Amino acid sequence: MELADVDAVLFDMDGTLVDSDAAVERAWERWASEYAVEPAAALAIAHGRPADQTIRRLLPALDDAAVAVAAARQLALQYDDLSDVRATPGAHELLSTVARLGLPWAVVTSADVRLAEARLGAAGITAPVLVTVEDVRAGKPAPEGYLRAAALLDVAPARCLVVEDAEVGLQAGRAAGAMTAALKGLDGDLRLVDLTQLAYGLAAAAAR
Repeated sequence: MELADVDAVLFDMDGTLVDSDAAVERAWERWASEYAVEPAAALAIAHGRPADQTIRRLLPALDDAAVAVAAARQLALQYDDLSDVRATPGAHELLSTVARLGLPWAVVTSADVRLAEARLGAAGITAPVLVTVEDVRAGKPAPEGYLRAAALLDVAPARCLVVEDAEVGLQAGRAAGAMTAALKGLDGDLRLVDLTQLAYGLAAAAAR
C-alpha cells in the first residue's frame, strides 16, 4: 500500500498528536507510589495501553472491582495535569494537510473521553471523530478501536493509515488490516522522524 492509496488517517493521541509524555509519567509514578509498585515497572509497560490492562499486569492478584478502582485512580491523577501538554511537532501542519487533501481522520486513544478531550483541547486540536477506551470492549493491542474509527468514517480499514508511537498501538493497527506509520524509532510500514515528514509525504503522493 502506498500513501496515494490512503483514504483516511487514524491517529493515536498521547505521544502522537499530543505531547503528554511528561504528564503520563507523573501520573503513573504517583499511582505506583500509592499502590506500592516500582515506578519503572509501570512506566515500562504503560505507554499506549488502557490503564486497566497495565494494572492487571502489574498487580495480577487484584480482582475486577479492585482493578476498576485502581484504573479510575490512575486516570484521576491525569485529568487536571495539563500544564505542559501541547501538540507534538508537526501535528498542526499534518492536520492542515489532511484537511486540504480532503482526507477524513479520527483519533483512537486508550484514554477515556474526559481525558482525551482535555488533552486535545490543551493541544488546540478538535477531532472530528474520537474513539476512546469507553467505546470499545478491548483496548489496544486489540484492533477494535481502529476498526470502529474506520467504520465511523465509512472507510475500509485496509485503506486507512494508522499513526502511532507505541508498539501496542502499531499491533492494533496491523491487526485491523491498516497501513501503519511509526514514530519514535518503532517499526511500521512507514518509519517517521516526525509528523511533518508525513505531511510532506501525503502532499507529494496526492500531487502525483
